[in-house]
Amino acid sequence: MTLPTFLREILLLASLVLLLFLAISLYLYLNQTNLIHLPDLPSRRVAATPHHVGLGFESVDLMTADNVKLHGWFIPHERPRATLLFFHGNAGNISHRLESLTLFNALGLAILIIDYRGYGNSEGKPSEKGLYRDAEAAWRYLTEIRALPEKKILLFGRSLGGAVAAYLATRNDPMGVVLESTFTSVPDMAAELYPWLPARWLARYHYNTLERMAAIDSPVMIIHSRHDEIIPFDHGRLLFEHAHQPRRFLELSGDHNYGFMQDLDRYRDHWDDFIRLASKEQTG
Repeated sequence: MTLPTFLREILLLASLVLLLFLAISLYLYLNQTNLIHLPDLPSRRVAATPHHVGLGFESVDLMTADNVKLHGWFIPHERPRATLLFFHGNAGNISHRLESLTLFNALGLAILIIDYRGYGNSEGKPSEKGLYRDAEAAWRYLTEIRALPEKKILLFGRSLGGAVAAYLATRNDPMGVVLESTFTSVPDMAAELYPWLPARWLARYHYNTLERMAAIDSPVMIIHSRHDEIIPFDHGRLLFEHAHQPRRFLELSGDHNYGFMQDLDRYRDHWDDFIRLASKEQTG
């Protein structure tokens, strides 16, 4: 007995939809590393140095626990209020953050900024566990090579870098932690981007920032734009709500990458206030 033509067409269409669904799911599952980490966007080439914006710096090579050589810059300050350990986002490299380095140095901060494995002049290939090891290597450099007290180090992460900073903060006792434009977790982001897929089940990466907030004992500042077109504003609010006191929230306007540039004076003022708060907490 043969099926009616319309039933055969429905079954064929359903089969094609299922195949497309499975193909997209398989692509997302297998290509997560390349979808999350974008070292070649806009370029892996380190296009400039702090000298281009009038900052002195030292080129730094770090070795991770799994023997991956990383590259970074240390920007000194004559009388530092603290040292900022800067973890950038998922695209580009340290040479694309010169505006931020200028701003933070003007606030009285020495700065260590590193490129993750597979980014810029750093060796290796990026992975979640690998980026955590990179963060640990940067922390050891500051505390062991430069002999800085933990309470003189501020952790700062922007976007993906916020997840890395949060991880490091749960394993150490920094002066303070600032997370800017950061997501709650990769599965949360995936579920919002692909609501028609079992995205949480497909996620091999986690970068679970929200889960780590309760384990951070240092003062926290969350910065997020209500107009962020990549990571929804609600992610920043959730991170803030799960942070311990003392905590601060700075709402920006503007897009994901340059929201902080929309009102630089206000951005600087909130950073200055937070550094004062973290310093006060440190001295009791």
